[in-house]
Amino acid sequence: MKRLLFAILALTASSGSALAQEAMEAAAEAAPTLSSGDTAWMLTATALVLLMTIPGVALFYGGMVRKPNVLATVMQSFTTTCLITIVWMVIGYSLAFGEGGAYVGDLSNLFLNTLSLEQINGSIPESVFIIFQLTFAIITAALITGAVAERMKFSALLLFLAAWSILVYSPITHWVWGGGFLADVGVLDFAGGTVVHINSGVAALVACLVLGPRTGYGREVIMPHNLVLTVMGASFLWVGWFGFNAGSAVAADGLAGMAMAVTQIATAAAALAWMFAEWLAHGKPSVLGIASGAVAGLVAITPASGFVDPMGALCIGAIAGIICFWGATWLKRKLGYDDSLDVFAVHGLGGIVGALLTGVFAVEAIGGTPGLLEGNPGQVWTQAYGILATIIYCGIVSFVLLKVIDLVIGIRVKEEDEREGLDIRLHGESVL
Repeated sequence: MKRLLFAILALTASSGSALAQEAMEAAAEAAPTLSSGDTAWMLTATALVLLMTIPGVALFYGGMVRKPNVLATVMQSFTTTCLITIVWMVIGYSLAFGEGGAYVGDLSNLFLNTLSLEQINGSIPESVFIIFQLTFAIITAALITGAVAERMKFSALLLFLAAWSILVYSPITHWVWGGGFLADVGVLDFAGGTVVHINSGVAALVACLVLGPRTGYGREVIMPHNLVLTVMGASFLWVGWFGFNAGSAVAADGLAGMAMAVTQIATAAAALAWMFAEWLAHGKPSVLGIASGAVAGLVAITPASGFVDPMGALCIGAIAGIICFWGATWLKRKLGYDDSLDVFAVHGLGGIVGALLTGVFAVEAIGGTPGLLEGNPGQVWTQAYGILATIIYCGIVSFVLLKVIDLVIGIRVKEEDEREGLDIRLHGESVL
């Protein structure tokens, strides 16, 4: 009898030990594990996205303005990089990715006070994820500057971009990527169609409308001073965009590879579509046109890059190239607004086209969600909902911010400053 009792106890202990071992193994599998491969790729992707602003946007915009404004324009991109870094560290990241609720994150990560070496986000360090997302915040703000080039006060611009990043960029980021209401309803935005491009494009349009046109706009010919700089900037953007889109997989895996492939295809298709449209409309293909078309393709594929296949990317790029060309030529001229460097036409319209077409061409086998062509027409309406929410919120808050800043310190330079050029009048420097 004693032997039987001991046998039962031994069996029970053995079973308990086995169950405990299984529980420990399951917990170990569920716990985040740092991947050196993923981390190496995300460090690279982060550097590539930063490259998109400095020198990418700085050169792209700097080449398109008139010579007396080139340093002021480059200065805007460089200073924006510094300014948004501090804003993101102090409060932006917390509002975007803090727990919070459906509309904005909480303040638990102010000044990145909880960050430590041990923190992991998925398979990469939390610090890498934070700085990767910072580069998105930087370029979104920097893109806006192209719409107000050659006429906005530097002090007013910095105040606007800081406030806008806190009150517009971070909340919309939370809506889509931080567990907010747009994520809950199923809006697809892999790398920033709504968060970055529609957001910056709408803010740019509002800013140029509030600011008014440049002196002489519509009466004087305003030509880019150095298209070589612009092509160099577009080239940096193209290369850096692989970090933007493929990096948004947050892993070195097949999804990152597919995102890179569709990014290349869509960009080439859009560049050619813009070039041929311009060739037909104006009789000559321009360097500025093909460079702008490439950027339009990069913009349009951004929300779709983790959801579509190469054929979908080809269609998205071709459609975006034509529509963005139409926006930069016919629409702007018809409505009469002075978006200096066509930020709304390329980023606003390109982002809208890309976000909508994501709902058409999404492939379930790639991103887990089917689109219209796979029998899910509702995804198009979901995408439209996300687009409208972004446009309405961004438009209203951007308008209010600009009006308040104009009331307090003014937003436009004096006419004599504008005519002489912002390089000398605002910064005391010039390009000989």
